[in-house]
Amino acid sequence: MNIIKNLYCRIYQGIFKIAMPFLPYREPVVLKNNEEVATVLKDNSIQNVLLVSDKGLSKLELYFPLVECLKEKGLNVFVYDETVPNPTTDNVASALKIYNDNNCTAIIGFGGGSPIDCAKAVGALVANPTKTLSQMKGVLKVRKKTPLLIAVPTTAGTGSETTIASVITDSKTRHKYAINDFPLIPSYALLDANLTLGLPKTITATTALDALTHAIEAYIGNSTTKQTRKNALMAIKDIYHNLPTAYENGKNKEAREKLLIASYNAGLAFTKSYVGNVHAIAHTLGGKYNTPHGLANAVILPYMLEYYGKTIHKKLRDIGVYIGILDESVSNEDGAKFVIKKIKNLCEEVGIPKTIPEIVEKDIPSLAKTADNEANPLYPVPVIMSKKEFEKMYYKIKNGK
Repeated sequence: MNIIKNLYCRIYQGIFKIAMPFLPYREPVVLKNNEEVATVLKDNSIQNVLLVSDKGLSKLELYFPLVECLKEKGLNVFVYDETVPNPTTDNVASALKIYNDNNCTAIIGFGGGSPIDCAKAVGALVANPTKTLSQMKGVLKVRKKTPLLIAVPTTAGTGSETTIASVITDSKTRHKYAINDFPLIPSYALLDANLTLGLPKTITATTALDALTHAIEAYIGNSTTKQTRKNALMAIKDIYHNLPTAYENGKNKEAREKLLIASYNAGLAFTKSYVGNVHAIAHTLGGKYNTPHGLANAVILPYMLEYYGKTIHKKLRDIGVYIGILDESVSNEDGAKFVIKKIKNLCEEVGIPKTIPEIVEKDIPSLAKTADNEANPLYPVPVIMSKKEFEKMYYKIKNGK
């Protein structure tokens, strides 16, 4: 890594860390049922609402009870259910048209991270009708107040209900990028474990491991606070101890509730402390090959933790002690290696492959450049990676070595 570039990244990250206490972070108000959603909308004099979801949830009729409840309260609900995994600019444009055509003044993002991110992006365009999404990519470019947004997560993983981020894929170029600004934080989040009881095993695993990656990257980064470290540790503990149960018995409501709360806590952690190089790589794979985000994170995470080496040994060892799998007498190095081994074991237990073979070698230089541009200078990672180091990591993810 070029010394000047490294120094620039650390200064940039340091400025954000100093500014953190003065930035307008906020936590969404947690709602418990559909009636509370209706009450919030009525109290805010909302009449017409856009609900953003996807075809899978439409076929399952998962959002139907919420729509019926809102209609019974005299509200008009207009549904956009075409959101795809890794939501696209075309998705956002279509949802925005429904919003504008029906004089909507509030948005509900109902689903996993994709519908919620799509809903956030719609809000960003409503607030900035003369801007494109690409003009708002990066940090603090939305700026204006967005319509009231209620997030209803149906997976326990993305934490989108808590974050400043909306991740969108350009429909033409397939470039995936994040829009990050405080107005994108939902005002409310409906956390209902019943909505997650029917999740298939694969989605249960990949979304929970997405949340685990959020929590670990937030914890091991250089911009943590006492509160974000607490949120991250609670999330890691709940995921580690409850994912196997939820994976084997999807109807176990207690395990599902623990994972949903873990996702929320992980979201609170990385909203302030950011993610890292795992996500920078995962975003490129989602954009180029449509690799599910949680799956990509789960495969990449152990490789990246090993790459960081001794810079994170103490933090990984502390994680192991907190979640109850290590004794305090163990050394930092031995503890870190044991924690990484346990993460690998957890991934294997829930069916995560060790590699992503669909990566095409000729694409790697371009993918590495995109990951480098996303990660640096923004992400306060333990070790700043150069483009060449990113390239080596892609080969490791593809081949396992």
